[in-house]
Amino acid sequence: MTAPNISWIAEDPVSRHVLEVAEKLADTSTTLLITGESGTGKDQLARWIHERGPRRDAPLLKIDCASLPAELVESELFGHERGAFTGAVARKPGRLELAQEGTIVLDEVAALAPGMQAKLLRVLEERTFERLGGTETLRLEARLMALTNTDMAKAVESGRFRNDLFFRLNVLAIYVPPLRERRADIVPLAKHFLERLAPIHGRAEASFDVDSLVMLQAYAWPGNVRELKNTVEHALVFGKKPSLSPKDFPEIVRTAGNERGITGMLRSLEDLEREAIKLTLEATHYKIGQAADMLGISRKTLLEKRKKYGLI
Repeated sequence: MTAPNISWIAEDPVSRHVLEVAEKLADTSTTLLITGESGTGKDQLARWIHERGPRRDAPLLKIDCASLPAELVESELFGHERGAFTGAVARKPGRLELAQEGTIVLDEVAALAPGMQAKLLRVLEERTFERLGGTETLRLEARLMALTNTDMAKAVESGRFRNDLFFRLNVLAIYVPPLRERRADIVPLAKHFLERLAPIHGRAEASFDVDSLVMLQAYAWPGNVRELKNTVEHALVFGKKPSLSPKDFPEIVRTAGNERGITGMLRSLEDLEREAIKLTLEATHYKIGQAADMLGISRKTLLEKRKKYGLI
């Protein structure tokens, strides 16, 4: 089997827990529901789970339930026979068939129309389906993963989503927390995106200065990991120097970061000090003299604090 090549940054304890759960579920074939706010990385986690499990050499196919019209979702999922509807000039296998023993990812499953929800429920219960306009019964061999940023309990309560389908999808579930709840991932993710995007924009030498790293950690990231990626790309496009500084980033990140920096003083001063020292050491590649100058303290004091905070 090939080795997994999809990465999942997990420096924060919250993210490491998500990864531990995901690893346990990778070897199963049970339907999986992945929930979390938009932009948190649900699709990336689904791919990670697929590549980590025994189905990694089989296809992983995705359907965006929110962007496709209901009739196209059905055709894409089940396939159709020639003449099944206007424009069906030839037989077309659906994703359930093409996935074979791989994985089907239903993105934004809560957007499925009621009729499609009923048909999906039948597939999950019987593990069989037919192409549109066909009579041949085909067996579902693929694993199904459903992704959504919708509060499914509220969707069920309001009648927008079938209760029985929800329980079928919710056999195994993983919640991906928003980026603001896993703040230790922010800098590693930013560096990961910088490494990936810098060569694309001809900025292979680009790096973050200390102020920009502090700013990134101070921002709340309502758009989560997706917003962080876009923000790094913005800085690469508008920054002119090898070292990216706060002025290279979108104004909303700079402004909100400054505001949060003030309110952040309500947190433990030790936490703030440790983070400032850690970021400065990383930015200077652990050159003690240079880091001490940037922090405005002596070498001796920095070495003592470095030992105190375990930044060895």
